Amino acid sequence: MPAASARIASQTSPAFGTFATLLTTDPAALGPAQALLTAELRAVDAACSRFRRDSELSRVNRARGRPVKISPLFTEAMAVALTAARLTAGDVDPTCGGPLVRLGYDRDFEKIQQYAPLRQPVVPAPGWRSVVLDPELHEVQVPAGTVLDLGATAKALAADRAATRIAAELGCGVLVNLGGDIKVAGPAPAGGWRVGIADDVDVGGAGRGDPAGHAVMIQDGGLATSGTAVRSWRRGTAKLHHIIVPGTGLPAQSCWRAASVAAATCVAANTASTAAIIRGERAAGWLAGLRLPARLVRHDGGVVTVAEWPADAPSGTGTLASARTPAGEGAREP
Repeated sequence: MPAASARIASQTSPAFGTFATLLTTDPAALGPAQALLTAELRAVDAACSRFRRDSELSRVNRARGRPVKISPLFTEAMAVALTAARLTAGDVDPTCGGPLVRLGYDRDFEKIQQYAPLRQPVVPAPGWRSVVLDPELHEVQVPAGTVLDLGATAKALAADRAATRIAAELGCGVLVNLGGDIKVAGPAPAGGWRVGIADDVDVGGAGRGDPAGHAVMIQDGGLATSGTAVRSWRRGTAKLHHIIVPGTGLPAQSCWRAASVAAATCVAANTASTAAIIRGERAAGWLAGLRLPARLVRHDGGVVTVAEWPADAPSGTGTLASARTPAGEGAREP
């Protein structure tokens, strides 16, 4: 049932090199909800950051092939990353850290050394099947030299965990938007949450305007947009971005500049939107087969909508009724 109150409270703060926007249907719950969100973001960062030497991920990357004991949170994060790899036939692969480092994405994005020439040849990712995870023993092992990167799933997982926890503990409707990775939980406002879709910039979402002139209303589930313009940089004469084709170790040369997908969770939506960029023209048929509503934007601005995603309109907002469709439902390798 929609929330009775039309008063939406919001707060935005920096997080994960982007922004974290929190909205609640109960203004009195905003402070406690922000505290829960902050705690969740700190925990996920301490577990999954590739740029913190003291993170669990960095400790695993330094283990030189030895098994490593890990926390329940990092176990969950690894399981989510490996599931994303399996459901996308390896397109979304957590072993792409090495190629990203060789391409110059070896520190927080704002600190990347722009224009410096590449010094190492690019190599393919080792592949997600080389990772051994024991979820019962909370232990993981990766081959020596493999660099894990959970950028494709960890931020979305944080959105899912935070929104679910806030709704459960505070009993209000909530929207968590982490740089375009969105999860809503609890009773929605009347008519749903209005979410603006931004194709080229790392902004947008409920409460931040509609930079692309397109918006949708969602009642529950997750929504994510992946694109090649947001986290892009130059090294020498090469223009690079963060969505890597595991088999080549190079940035995807996609026909899409942006892909937005709705699913049951933010993780599922982000997994599908990232895979869509990599799959190019094959993405529309793949997403339709999974019954995942999606909006795919070409470099010339042309838009392709999939499943029940509402068509673009000059003004106004379409209702997105199928955000609860899970990415894993009917999932199959191409």
